[in-house]
Amino acid sequence: MYNRIYRCWFNTMMVFFIIVCNSSFVTAFASDIKIGVVNTEKILRESIPAIQAQKKIEQEFVPRDEDIKKMAMKAKKLQDRLEQDNTIMEESERRNLERNLANLSREYQRAQKQMREDLSVRQNEEYSMVLERTNQAISKIAENENYDLILQLQDSVYRSQRIDITDKVIKALNNE
Repeated sequence: MYNRIYRCWFNTMMVFFIIVCNSSFVTAFASDIKIGVVNTEKILRESIPAIQAQKKIEQEFVPRDEDIKKMAMKAKKLQDRLEQDNTIMEESERRNLERNLANLSREYQRAQKQMREDLSVRQNEEYSMVLERTNQAISKIAENENYDLILQLQDSVYRSQRIDITDKVIKALNNE
């Protein structure tokens, strides 16, 4: 009986000792790890290269946007004329106006859809170049400041400002 109690006590103490040793090891090991967090969404909103890319895209699409607005104004004028002169207009003239309005409406929708698709492609191209430069800046910061791990987080529930290096990355991009 005494031997059994001693073994149980000894096993319990060994488990406790292992737990204490492991937690000390993990704590000592964790203190040597340096982790950083980057918010790429903020970088794409606030860094100079991202802002310049957005302005460049906007300038490229201004002429197409103006053409689409002209189409919309032309369609509005046709619609207004159709509504105002509907009672005094001949049947053939009214049908021609309706046909022209339908054609213009289809052309307008097609132009809008094409512009949205082209805009999306251009944004992806420009932002991929900005993200490539961002990754290079992150790598330089990681090497210079001896980071073991840098994560790109968008929607983290919580992160300490102590490990958030987003502003450092933005500053590095802006200084390029």
